[in-house]
Amino acid sequence: MAYEPHFEISPRLLALVEAVAALRERIQGAAVELSWIPALQKDTRTRNVHASTAIEGNPLTLEEVRALEEGSDAALPEARARREVLNYFAGLRYVETHAGTATIRHDDVFALHRILAAGVMDQGEAGRYRAMQVQVGGYMPPAPGDVSGLMFELLDWWNRAAGDLSPVLSSAVVHYRFEAIHPFADGNGRAGRALALWELYRRGFDTHHIFSVDEFYWADRPRYYASLQAVREQGDDLTSWLEYCAEGLNQTLENVWLRIQALHVDASQKLVLRPRQERLLQLLRDQGSMAPAEIWAALGVSKQGAMDLLRPLLEAGLVEKIGSKKTGRYALRRP
Repeated sequence: MAYEPHFEISPRLLALVEAVAALRERIQGAAVELSWIPALQKDTRTRNVHASTAIEGNPLTLEEVRALEEGSDAALPEARARREVLNYFAGLRYVETHAGTATIRHDDVFALHRILAAGVMDQGEAGRYRAMQVQVGGYMPPAPGDVSGLMFELLDWWNRAAGDLSPVLSSAVVHYRFEAIHPFADGNGRAGRALALWELYRRGFDTHHIFSVDEFYWADRPRYYASLQAVREQGDDLTSWLEYCAEGLNQTLENVWLRIQALHVDASQKLVLRPRQERLLQLLRDQGSMAPAEIWAALGVSKQGAMDLLRPLLEAGLVEKIGSKKTGRYALRRP
């Protein structure tokens, strides 16, 4: 039996897909200035690795993951945590170098899983479909004997019919269906998110590899897992899951646009935005301007912490102070 995803194009989903398309077009237009792309690619890859491994419980911080990528791991004692992170960097490189693959086969999925799961599996074998029954929370995936056939159906749909959908939707379908099949004994979460990213790359959605939607999933992990579970509760209707994933891509592209602005304003400094700085820029964008007390209250930081976040943004010309010394407020600097 052929696999066919079930969903409807709801008004919310349509609006999100259109918003994503508009943001992507703006970002692609900015990509004519190539000087900042390598820095943004490096930062995106690091954020992607950190978020996807953190979802599965990896304890390393973003800065520790960044240090690992740069070859400095002397201060990181957890061997398994390091291995998971390095594996995911290698997995992303595999996906990037195979972005032009026209047909995804079982062997491609095996190869990716072997890279991601090497040396960090609690059960089963890397690169081989599971021969055991597993349970994920309260969910019981299909029996081991059904896995190969279900993966054949998914890959057939992916290679045959996925191209009829927007990549925003097809990547979300691949992500959910892979997780529902849960084809490996361990490492399915990381593999499923990497496959969803692979679909975006294959379809030319992220030609520069500067989007990291996994950050959205990691920021609210309970919602991520609840969104997966909701599909099962709704009789495999994917509509709410597609809305969730489209919302994630929309938020991701908004963050990318902020990072582009940071790198574009002062490329010599190669300003890499921290998560709280991105949140601050979003707040300033939405509210127009904010007083210092409003900023540290909104971000949950001290007065000094707020200034530590603001100072690089002021120096780079992304933010400006307006008004008098006593009544001064901070706002995004307009072009």
